[in-house]
Amino acid sequence: MKKLLFSLLFLLILTACSEDPKVIREQSSASTNTLLAKNGDVLYIANIDVNTVSIVDPKTKEVKDEIPVGKEPRQLALSPDEKTLYVSTMYSNQIDVIDLQKKKVTDSIPTENEPFGLVTSADGATLYVANYRSSSVSVINLQEKKTTKTIQVDERPRTLTMTKDGKKMYVPHYLSGKISVIDIQKNTVSSVIELANSPDQNDPKVSQGIPNKLENFIISPDGKTAWVPHLVTNVDTPINFEETVFPAISVIDLETDKELVDQRKELFEEINVVDVDNETLIVSNPYDVAFDPEGKKAYAIMAGSEDLVVFDLTRGGNATQVLRRIPGDNPRGIAIAPDGSNLYVHNAMSHDLTTIETGGDSAYARAKLVDENLPLIKEDSLSPLVREGKQIFYSGNSDDYATDITGNNWMSCASCHADGEINGLTLTTPKGLRNVPSNVKATETGLFLWDGSRDDFTDYILTIQGEMGGMLDYDAGEELPNDVQHMYDALFAYLDQPDSFPVPKSPYRSDNGNLTDQAQLGKELFEGAGNCLSCHSGSQFTNSASALNADGKLSTDNTDFLYDIGTANETDQSSDGDARAHFQNPRTPAQFDVPTLLGVWATAPYLHDGSAKTIDEAIERHEYEAKPQLAEGEVAAIAEYVRSID
Repeated sequence: MKKLLFSLLFLLILTACSEDPKVIREQSSASTNTLLAKNGDVLYIANIDVNTVSIVDPKTKEVKDEIPVGKEPRQLALSPDEKTLYVSTMYSNQIDVIDLQKKKVTDSIPTENEPFGLVTSADGATLYVANYRSSSVSVINLQEKKTTKTIQVDERPRTLTMTKDGKKMYVPHYLSGKISVIDIQKNTVSSVIELANSPDQNDPKVSQGIPNKLENFIISPDGKTAWVPHLVTNVDTPINFEETVFPAISVIDLETDKELVDQRKELFEEINVVDVDNETLIVSNPYDVAFDPEGKKAYAIMAGSEDLVVFDLTRGGNATQVLRRIPGDNPRGIAIAPDGSNLYVHNAMSHDLTTIETGGDSAYARAKLVDENLPLIKEDSLSPLVREGKQIFYSGNSDDYATDITGNNWMSCASCHADGEINGLTLTTPKGLRNVPSNVKATETGLFLWDGSRDDFTDYILTIQGEMGGMLDYDAGEELPNDVQHMYDALFAYLDQPDSFPVPKSPYRSDNGNLTDQAQLGKELFEGAGNCLSCHSGSQFTNSASALNADGKLSTDNTDFLYDIGTANETDQSSDGDARAHFQNPRTPAQFDVPTLLGVWATAPYLHDGSAKTIDEAIERHEYEAKPQLAEGEVAAIAEYVRSID
């Protein structure tokens, strides 16, 4: 009898297991904002600034559900059994867990600062999350819904990709050109891949420079290589729209974890498709890649110029087609149907979906647009003016607005101001070396530019004409036509919207958010003996907004709040002013504006020329007549406080 009962119990256990077997993922997995189910029947899309996830039937072109999630959903990951969708909500500092049968968020898992990329282990038991601001990867036990280990990595980890065998995970770092390789069994960084600089060329219009803005890491169908879309930025020559920022896609050998430098896709060799006038079609801001199932072609979307570039991997791997102008704004995600017939492109700023027929993997096939775009959201979270400004900020499309904001599609505002902030580089300008500043609080911190030579946002026509090559038909010293001025009003509205560029939360504070003991000492010194408040005062930690004229308006004529702190270098040049100010705003290398310290911990390098690598060094470099004498420990304490300002 006991044997019979045991046999029945064993049979019941086997039956239960067979009804809900453990699913093991058998392909590589990359986090993305546009995710297609394995059978191709369901598409999941993270609506970045609307704070929802759309579930789409790509065959019927219907939005089945739109699920509210936390703030700024960036990327998605599916469980191996495809019953659960994980969403990184960047500004909520959590992973939202969507039950796909219930079609709602059923749980949220706290993370470190600003989660971005995420991917599950092959068995679905563990979730890995890249924490952008904390420079770490969280290892989360999904049964317990808690972090069991934190892996420290290089700065700004972005997306995550796991190999087919589940043994390695790749972590691109957004601005450094590095890719951390994590050994999954040990949960440690086993090596770091550093993308090579593209060598200098005699022709400044040929791609060259430093790799940055690594957007994704997509493994080819055979699992042997991965493609990484990014930019290369030339810092050696004066900034110019045709000679500074170039699109690139690097290829990584996954067996050796080395870059295949000779296979990098760049202008004007591997990416060189000409138009009817035999002119190269310029594309900008590569963002995502999809391979056809047989690995014969690769499809790359260009978020800036809003194009699709097709690479034929059977004929040398070079670009063979540019499908000009994907309908919609700022394509950031791409997925391919399991049979390779269709591409689905997510336009992140217009919140719609474009379907493109690939034509198959034949060398003679041509990708083409089909149908109208599918709207993905019910209601936009942004006002029409702010939305328009955001679209302009991320656009390198020369044909989309009242006038071209960029010369021949070469760059967008976001090409240098990565995600609206910094790119970590120092560029060459006619005034000298200039560190690319962040746009965080830019509309509230007084004068613009490192020398405070602009007091009105429309003055940025000078940047667009001189650096981006756009709006050249207009006299910068004259009033602009209403439709062109409207573009600047929209851009300003976007920059001025509080949620556009929130001050990044400092990881240097205590767990409860308070200042550490050393930072508290630094605060006392900052406000007292250090004399820092004489310049870095008020809620914005700058006195630049005090540069007012007799009418109480911000004015470049008021130079009382520009300073010489001994940081000028041999490249700095005087300026006679500009047409916008009727040449009443000359500047010398002894006149610099006071930058805000809000979130400054996240904006290295420092000073106007980027010559200080750390905040400590920037403080020590200050030299002026009334400079207080501080002990080494006091400088360190002030630096700790400054790193804590958010």
